[in-house]
Amino acid sequence: MHATHTISLPGRPPLLLGQRPLVMGILNVTPDSFSDGGQHNRVAGALAHVRQMLAEGADIIDIGGESTRPGAAPVGVQEELDRVMPVIDALIAEGITAPISIDTYKPLVADQAIQAGASIINDVHGLQGAPEMAEVAALHGAPVIVMHWDNARDPAAPFIGAVMDYLARSIAIAERAGLHRDRLILDPGFGFGKSLAENYQLLDRLAELQALGLPLLVGTSRKSMIGKLLDNQPEERLAGTIATTVLGYIKGGHIFRVHDVRAASDALRVAQATLYGPPENRG
Repeated sequence: MHATHTISLPGRPPLLLGQRPLVMGILNVTPDSFSDGGQHNRVAGALAHVRQMLAEGADIIDIGGESTRPGAAPVGVQEELDRVMPVIDALIAEGITAPISIDTYKPLVADQAIQAGASIINDVHGLQGAPEMAEVAALHGAPVIVMHWDNARDPAAPFIGAVMDYLARSIAIAERAGLHRDRLILDPGFGFGKSLAENYQLLDRLAELQALGLPLLVGTSRKSMIGKLLDNQPEERLAGTIATTVLGYIKGGHIFRVHDVRAASDALRVAQATLYGPPENRG
């Protein structure tokens, strides 16, 4: 049910993706993110939150310095660097060994973050924003999470086919830049340029994206697709997040980007045991 993939990382062991789901803990070092803006935008607070997420079962830490919520003000390159670089430097100095992902669509930010010790680029424009992003990734041998976000898509075109076509274009861009397929992870972009119905259609048909032959990241945590359905606020969306996370795993997802690491880790362990059997008792 879950295809196996090995994702090479620069300077560290590869990510092994398959039956065991990996949890990516979200660290927003921003004042205005939709759910936790301003909570972790100082280095000490960010470090404490990373330690907590790792203790709760996070496998990857995703650091973002610019909010992509609707209506958020754009952030310049230098301001984004000023937000994320001290945190990455502090995590490396702290001896954090979990892979660090840099959530950015700016090539210079990605370049500086990878040089400082980050291992993964998380690009919400799927390499189709700044053309240099694929070249930066190829230069460092850094894997890229390529996300679907296509506000210009033809609304008359079949939705799932349009998502797959967009991601196929991202894969082609990566390969032309010399970035091999074993360094790509696909994110269908829940909540980005999609209606409520489209988000749930995407979740229901997520397994179809496996035809592209690459691992899948699912990021539904606290998003409006849950809030609009349940009529609640971001801090009230844990149950909805867990439901969409488990469904995403059942449909073939490999990595799960979440705010609430312990709850997601526990739910995914139960889902894995259900699909593949619990681990053998030891002792």
